[in-house]
Amino acid sequence: MTIEASGAARGRKIRLGMVGGGEGAFIGAVHRIAARIDDEYELVAGALSSTAEKAKASGLALGLDPARTYADFATMAKAESQREDGIEAVAIVTPNHVHAAAAEAFLKAGIHVICDKPMTTTLADAKRLKRLVESSGLVFGLTHNYTGYPMVRHARELIRRGQLGEIRVVQVQYAQDWLTESIETSGQKQAEWRVDPKRSGAGGCIGDVGTHAYNLAEFITGLEVESLLADLTAFGPGRTLDDNTQILLRYKNGARGMLWASQVAPGNENNLSIRVYGSKGGIEWHQEEPNHLRYTPFGQPTQIIGRGTGAALPSAARVSRVPSGHPEGYLEGFATIYTEIARAIRTHRSDSAKASKGKGKGKAGKLDPAVTFPTVEDGVKGVAFIEAAVKSSDKGGRWIKL
Repeated sequence: MTIEASGAARGRKIRLGMVGGGEGAFIGAVHRIAARIDDEYELVAGALSSTAEKAKASGLALGLDPARTYADFATMAKAESQREDGIEAVAIVTPNHVHAAAAEAFLKAGIHVICDKPMTTTLADAKRLKRLVESSGLVFGLTHNYTGYPMVRHARELIRRGQLGEIRVVQVQYAQDWLTESIETSGQKQAEWRVDPKRSGAGGCIGDVGTHAYNLAEFITGLEVESLLADLTAFGPGRTLDDNTQILLRYKNGARGMLWASQVAPGNENNLSIRVYGSKGGIEWHQEEPNHLRYTPFGQPTQIIGRGTGAALPSAARVSRVPSGHPEGYLEGFATIYTEIARAIRTHRSDSAKASKGKGKGKAGKLDPAVTFPTVEDGVKGVAFIEAAVKSSDKGGRWIKL
């Protein structure tokens, strides 16, 4: 096990609050599990639901102090910032339309933010939030959890070592089938808000899973998209937001890419996968089989590299928890993002302590360069990607620069 010693062993746990994620919410429970896996956080407060009654019931179910179970995030941010034992970080796990206002409230209250993706529903909001993060000096993490998988880290390091040569082709997809039928009309909570532009934003499938694919490709390759051409389609009757998207990508280095995201593809459960080809070799990784990476040096046999084995590169080994043969996947990848963010928060905590003694500036200190997690800049890129794709599709499939 190469994840560092528990949070308790390195000092007190990070006091965590949560906005959203109450009873009936899928992703809130995932965030709470991820925060606990490496023992870095303690959940102590929340504004867990959209109504005071539901928020209170959700807080009781989680064992929170009723005095720290709030009816709304604005009240929570103000109250917690005034407590000596107030939260140090907040996880925002609401539908998309709440992200910007909630993040802004906590940043202004001096509280670090961990936010679900997409970061905001508009690019203007994303850019404003970025300026606020930069001026505050606080830590902002975005939960693109797939960047926490060990073999994703391995793939990234392979490319940075030059073992694939010049990257030429990137193929990435994220296919699901859960919206094949119009389950939003039956009261399915997770489907309802995702097909509603008022809560989801301009993108449906592209915002929900397409942004994961886009972020994964950029994280692994280190390439930036210069322009794209998109075809967004809503196959579900009555839907105004896309449930299937096909996109051509042109990267700044001259590489070409394709991105397919769908939630109406029967037979696909959570089929996130990526293939990258360069002048010296290629790689292939599938999220549903996350512990193995296919690596093919040009002219040589394909290698199957396993997580936790001696073939795994240092970047993969440092985020592995158990020996090879024991699967690590979705929850552990999520936990890695939380733990990387915790390291940044602890660095900020230490630097702030020095500042209070007149020995520093009170902003985030220098992190170990191995610590990697999606930031507010990735959030801006993700929202820019959504808006560009929607614009391209609305214009009948025109190339749009990012």
